[in-house]
Amino acid sequence: MSAMAVDRGWVRVASVVLASWAALPATAATEAVAGRVAAGEMTLDGRFDEPAWQAAEAIRLTQQEPRPGAPTPYATEVRVLADGENLWFAFVNEDPAPERIAVHTLQRDDDLEDDDHVTIVLDTFGARRLGYWFQVNAGGARTDGLNVNGVTEDNWNGVWEAAVQRTPHGWTAEIAISIRSLQFSERLGAWGLNVGRYVARDQHSLRWAGITLDSDIFDLRRAGSLAGIEDMKQGVGLAIQPYALARYESASGGDRSGDAGLGIQYRFTPELEGILTFNPDFAEADVEEGQVNLDRFSLFLPEKRPFFLEGSNLFEFGHGLNIGDDGNLSTQFVPYFSRRIGLVEGEIVPIDVGAKLLGHAGRFSIGALAVETGDTDVAPSASLAVARAAYDVNDELRLGTLLTHGDPTGVGDNAYAGFDGVWRTSEFRGNRNLTVAGWYGRSSGDLAPGKADGYGVSVEYPNDSWYAFAKANEFGEALDPALGFLPRPGTRQYLGILLYRLRPQGGTFHWVRRFQFGGEYIQVEDLDGKPQSKELALLPFRMTTETGYYFDPVLLADYERLTEPFTIVPGVTIPAGEYRFNRLIVRGNTPESRPWVLEGEVSTGDFFSGTLRTTSLEIAWTSPDGKLRFEIENENNFGYLPQGDFIIRLTQLEAAYSFTPDLTVSTFVQHDSLSDETGINARLRWIIEPGRELFVVFNHGIQPQLADLGREPPTGNAVIVKLRWDSYW
Repeated sequence: MSAMAVDRGWVRVASVVLASWAALPATAATEAVAGRVAAGEMTLDGRFDEPAWQAAEAIRLTQQEPRPGAPTPYATEVRVLADGENLWFAFVNEDPAPERIAVHTLQRDDDLEDDDHVTIVLDTFGARRLGYWFQVNAGGARTDGLNVNGVTEDNWNGVWEAAVQRTPHGWTAEIAISIRSLQFSERLGAWGLNVGRYVARDQHSLRWAGITLDSDIFDLRRAGSLAGIEDMKQGVGLAIQPYALARYESASGGDRSGDAGLGIQYRFTPELEGILTFNPDFAEADVEEGQVNLDRFSLFLPEKRPFFLEGSNLFEFGHGLNIGDDGNLSTQFVPYFSRRIGLVEGEIVPIDVGAKLLGHAGRFSIGALAVETGDTDVAPSASLAVARAAYDVNDELRLGTLLTHGDPTGVGDNAYAGFDGVWRTSEFRGNRNLTVAGWYGRSSGDLAPGKADGYGVSVEYPNDSWYAFAKANEFGEALDPALGFLPRPGTRQYLGILLYRLRPQGGTFHWVRRFQFGGEYIQVEDLDGKPQSKELALLPFRMTTETGYYFDPVLLADYERLTEPFTIVPGVTIPAGEYRFNRLIVRGNTPESRPWVLEGEVSTGDFFSGTLRTTSLEIAWTSPDGKLRFEIENENNFGYLPQGDFIIRLTQLEAAYSFTPDLTVSTFVQHDSLSDETGINARLRWIIEPGRELFVVFNHGIQPQLADLGREPPTGNAVIVKLRWDSYW
């Protein structure tokens, strides 16, 4: 509903609510109590005309960025109610210019970072490490996820709803979170809570707890507390999740087929749940966008399949193992990488049955997974298992172990055992953040000759003025976690990052929000100490303006020692040898809070024995109400080498129209010059109610979960209709 369409009755209600709320005392400290209300008394409409809202305690948010504690024109109040089955939140967001509120999407689980939105963070275990987060933008789009040690994952889906309204004074959001979708400790008399608001056009953040520039809203160590959550009921704790699917494929002569599967979730306690799935299908998962890879190592691509995303934060191992360059240096290591399950040599392998155990028991957190894959031409059936356990020694130190067993190819024997420790504090030198971590791991089974273990340490100082990160890892040549991601065994790897961030306070650069200066150095060497790769990245300055313009030049100096030839594209092979080259990268974009957004990057300089020039341009437009969005991105790579020239072009188009936040039609189109094929994925998603959804998917020349450029694309068309219907007790 736009501000111009607000009826007079709602204007009167909004005025009464604002006036009555302003007359009540607000919470100054970061302790709040949820008001009690009987189940069934509330109506989710964003209007707050129930008497319980008027009596609830008010939480007033404080400016966190750019000037912590300073007065703000964006007054924000939050109230919380509990009815035994749901937590209710009411946000009243004042805005002196509501016509400038930014909304770029109405889609479920879309990125809301550039929209006006509100955030709720819950710590339901009291460990200040693991929790949930929920976001709603001013158009009613919802996204949620899991939070582990301040790192967020946005692919978990809880059972919750939201309603928003535009008012002459800003906008409101009413949110109802069902307790049946949360795990929590019954021993706690209060949960950790933080709430925040973001005003996109001014890059303006407001927060309840943790308002320093060194604080992040997802940092549970800085959260406040919410009492009044006693007697929350989850019911029996049983969820039945069946699906039915119909498929038509023209490539196989117009073959029509059907399929069905079942998921079962059961809460043994409010803190511990089991999940069982039979014949899971991921036809509705987002298509993986293709990426140009000019390096000799595989790209690290994120998981998008719902079964593997559930509770994925409990399997996190170590700290900072995937921080750093993800290109030709490949300094990443993930001992359990769920994309290894169900995908073998770029082909999909069916999963017959899978089981998970997720949760907590006192200071212990537990994650366990067992999967049986089907027998195919690509790989015989395999039994795969993963187990992760961690123990919180105190609020700062966590010790854990990770075990994996099985080979996804089904032809070998493989196991991995790892141990890690992470110590983190938000009180270093007063209120600064500091993390120190270490790990050790070892493979066993059918391995190559050599050292089968690895170890490493890392230190991170993630604060506003200074950011520093350093890590050193050694990976034995026989270290081979078959269910993990380790592109460069048999190496020692060192990485260091140092950034200084300056916020001008008036003067000549009053229009700049922040400058950044610094650099990054990476070195990879073999176990004899002979360098394989080096990279020095210098950041002369990185600038973000107060209105959101961004400019970022980077100078790169690289060294590569190839021990064997490397084929970039068919017909162009780099011979073994030593190579030194320098490159310049310049990136920039217009304010992403506006309807039109332009983002560009130019990279030029040496590339092995020749030169490489890369240009990319992304243009996006969103209608004022956020319902319609177009985005087109074009990347061109021009390589000139003695071994041959090459051109790689990649064009991607995304378009989406949301009738409501629960009904969206989206299209993704991709063309690359390597395959000279065009792939199309179109999807209708209708959220009938939380946990009950209908998908209609059309694919042409593209396969979900797999988008490697140059791969032989599927022929013909496929149409899939899938209905998921969860029931809770």
